[in-house]
Amino acid sequence: MRRVDRWITGPHARRILSLPADPLAVDLGYGASPITALELFTRLRSLRPDMRLTGIEIEPARVAAAKPLEVPGLDFRLGGFELPVPGRPALVRAFNVLRQYEEADVAGIWGLVCSRLAPGGLFVEGTCDEIGRRAAWVALDADGPLTLSLAARFGAFGLPSDLAERLPKALIHRNVPGERIHGFLGALDAAWLAAAPLAPFGVRQRWVAMCRGVKDAGWPVHHGPGRWRLGELTVGWDAVAPGPPDRPAPRVMEAGAAAAGR
Repeated sequence: MRRVDRWITGPHARRILSLPADPLAVDLGYGASPITALELFTRLRSLRPDMRLTGIEIEPARVAAAKPLEVPGLDFRLGGFELPVPGRPALVRAFNVLRQYEEADVAGIWGLVCSRLAPGGLFVEGTCDEIGRRAAWVALDADGPLTLSLAARFGAFGLPSDLAERLPKALIHRNVPGERIHGFLGALDAAWLAAAPLAPFGVRQRWVAMCRGVKDAGWPVHHGPGRWRLGELTVGWDAVAPGPPDRPAPRVMEAGAAAAGR
């Protein structure tokens, strides 16, 4: 969860700083422990001292357990995707929530949450494993999905496509031939293998080379080495959205060809 929090307060810091006074964030479905909501609140407050955050859970016992942690600007409420908060939140984060729903439910849930956003607001929805080794999330605004981000702890994967097990619900069943996300993960693997000569310099350098390789091949990769060195990669949603590609996917040079060209 700290990975996505750093991503929210990193690339999107300008968005947060430009919000009107007293902006509201929501941690939707914070789970058995409210500590993730508290950590997000602390990170947001480092950017905006007037930031407020509401943790929302569907389980009354979890809300009751979180109440003692309330401080000015931080509260906990019972509710769900309808977001029972006054006004419109500027940020909603929902992690490991939609995985228990059907893929067919995702579009409606996304639409409901996005309809509650304040102008310029952001909805971040994704999945991570229990100790944060692998994570993936989609960023959406009022018009729909914007990007997909993948994040991994170095050494916690053999190939980048291993992160497929943590894809958001909208994509996890789409990792099959003929789908955009399958093509993108295949391109990551090819770029990873092509960067094998950098392995002696560490996994971080190899990951950065992989990111640069897929970006140079024409994939709409966002940001740059500053984020890539953290084990992150963000790509435009259109490149991975469910459905077959509208045009041939960009190709990444195969490992053998890359070595021959050196």
